[in-house]
Amino acid sequence: MMKLSRHIKNNMRLYNITVEDILKVLELPDSTGSEGGKLTAIRKYSKKFRGLPLKVVYEKTEKDMVIITVYPLKKKSWR
Repeated sequence: MMKLSRHIKNNMRLYNITVEDILKVLELPDSTGSEGGKLTAIRKYSKKFRGLPLKVVYEKTEKDMVIITVYPLKKKSWR
């Protein structure tokens, strides 16, 4: 089960991100990693988010996946 925090819902409204966008990043990421004990997934969208990649930060347990934040990366941050 995927849980969304209030913070992520605000970011989704701010950046016009859908749940489907988040699921695509998690299912087929261009890159993955971890930051401070949290997992990250990044996927580049050519026709959305002004061509910037979308980053999802999340935690995964046996039963749940908690999405902590999601946002388009700035050009300087993407390698």
